[in-house]
Amino acid sequence: MNKGTLYLIPNTLGGSSDTTPLSCIIPESSGQITASLDYFIAENAKSARAHLKRISEIHPLKKPLQQIRMAELNVRTDKAAFPELLAPLLEGQDAGLISEAGVPAVADPGAGLVRLAHEKGIAVKPLVGPSSLLLALMASGLNGQSFAFNGYLPTDSEQRQRRIRSLEERSRHEKQTQIFIETPYRNEALLKAFCTACRPGTLLCIATDLTLAGESVRTLPVSSWKKRLEKGQIPDFQRKPSVFLFLADK
Repeated sequence: MNKGTLYLIPNTLGGSSDTTPLSCIIPESSGQITASLDYFIAENAKSARAHLKRISEIHPLKKPLQQIRMAELNVRTDKAAFPELLAPLLEGQDAGLISEAGVPAVADPGAGLVRLAHEKGIAVKPLVGPSSLLLALMASGLNGQSFAFNGYLPTDSEQRQRRIRSLEERSRHEKQTQIFIETPYRNEALLKAFCTACRPGTLLCIATDLTLAGESVRTLPVSSWKKRLEKGQIPDFQRKPSVFLFLADK
């Protein structure tokens, strides 16, 4: 029996709050394949169904939304459940892995499932869609030839400062852009941490609400961000998804 294909389905970056036309964010080919599936493994079933509803406005779904099978895979999912999630693919059914926002398996709990799919000989097909990390890097003006995604920094203040200084030294030595994300309500705290730990000449970019109506991307030296904070000029990024990038000076 032929095995099914695991499609990596791109989602929008704004969830249900995104009013940008879907056709401006998700390529038609990705939408068509998404609409052709009736089994999804989603980080969040509710947001996945909302995305499928938007897809259905452009491409007819294979089955009514209520009849589409939806399994969840998130940070609380035990790895012991992964084989069951892939079982339908071993029987020949195609499936879509879909993140709550952006592309799956990048800063996303789906990576482990993709690895298991490879181990079981299941074909994995990534579909084109928005990645906040790459969009931020593209717009930052920082080094796009060498870069590293570091995910979340430690929440402990001292550990976070040490980690930032260590990565700044690496950035300086290797001329490498360092990329970070943070829980949206802690964006201001992270900006202050960069201003405290980094050298004045280090370039820091903050990219907020990418692809959304309120999109903002700004790259400035840390010294300039620090002056803005001292004047109370806080970026409009509170509780908004943001990507932080820095490139150390010489």
